[in-house]
Amino acid sequence: MNSAAVIPRIAITAGEPAGIGPDILLALAAADLPVSAELVAIADPQLLQARAKLLGLSVQLEEVDLHQAASAHRAGHLKIQPIPLVAHSRPGELNPENAGYVLATLQAAVDGCQGATTSTELPSTPDFAAMVTAPVQKSVINDAGFPFSGHTEFLAEATNTDKVVMMLATRELRVALVTTHLPLSEVPDAITEGVLKQTLNILHNDLHRKFGLPNPRIAVLGLNPHAGEGGHMGREEIDTIIPALDSLRAQGMDLLGPLPADTAFNPKVLDEVDAVLAMYHDQGLPVLKYSGFGEAVNITLGLPIIRTSVDHGTALDLAGTGKTNAGSLLKAIEVAVELVRKSNHFVQTQLR
Repeated sequence: MNSAAVIPRIAITAGEPAGIGPDILLALAAADLPVSAELVAIADPQLLQARAKLLGLSVQLEEVDLHQAASAHRAGHLKIQPIPLVAHSRPGELNPENAGYVLATLQAAVDGCQGATTSTELPSTPDFAAMVTAPVQKSVINDAGFPFSGHTEFLAEATNTDKVVMMLATRELRVALVTTHLPLSEVPDAITEGVLKQTLNILHNDLHRKFGLPNPRIAVLGLNPHAGEGGHMGREEIDTIIPALDSLRAQGMDLLGPLPADTAFNPKVLDEVDAVLAMYHDQGLPVLKYSGFGEAVNITLGLPIIRTSVDHGTALDLAGTGKTNAGSLLKAIEVAVELVRKSNHFVQTQLR
């Protein structure tokens, strides 16, 4: 059977119930989408029904039958794998009682993508070809007593992955991160030669394997202003970054840098590379989000599954108002489907 003719089944977690996750998911469910995939919400059905009524959207929910082949999305219909809320949720009003619900939706999507099973033998065939996540509110999850620093870290632990890499991408730009949700004061100590080499290996391998780039070229930013000015503004470039890059170049990796971050994001550089590696969260992402906010996609590299996400937060003040833009979620779904199609395990996960 030709895998191109098979419809991929994509899990979509609705995120923080008081935020805009349910809104943007329902907005897409009501629309005629330019993707050939079955969308499965991992969410509380009553939450989605109440939010659809509030927004004036006509969306028919249907519990997914994972034993049946996936079918293409139809406007006004949405498959759902039910996960019950713990407490009633109101738009814009955070409730720590529902933190466990949010984590349960993420775990259900991970399990479905991995083919989780209680068997001690071979795992079952995965139910989902990929997972797409709507935004969560880290603060309320922490307030509930759960140690949670973000989707990226949660997914690494849930899949028993030692190291993952956060990358945001627009049509024109891909920016990956060495460190993610760390206080700035902790960043220098977190960037070791080993961590940098591990990060670049994951980025290089996934650009090749998942994005189909035969020999990716990666621009690497320095940590300090002006990439350290030859040691006059810090020695991390000399002591850590340059040795790591030289070692990987000797293995055949095509790397540019370390580059000063204030001049790296210009056409002369970006036209020559496939991705940029930033040392920390706010070094690279402000540029990317300025250039493509609402159309960027968060992609977790290094996982044994495919995961994409929106580039924005929960926007509590917009929840239930109908003033949201579902563009980033749509783009995240489109990228997930594209990565599934390019993935060398698509046939194994989707042909039943």
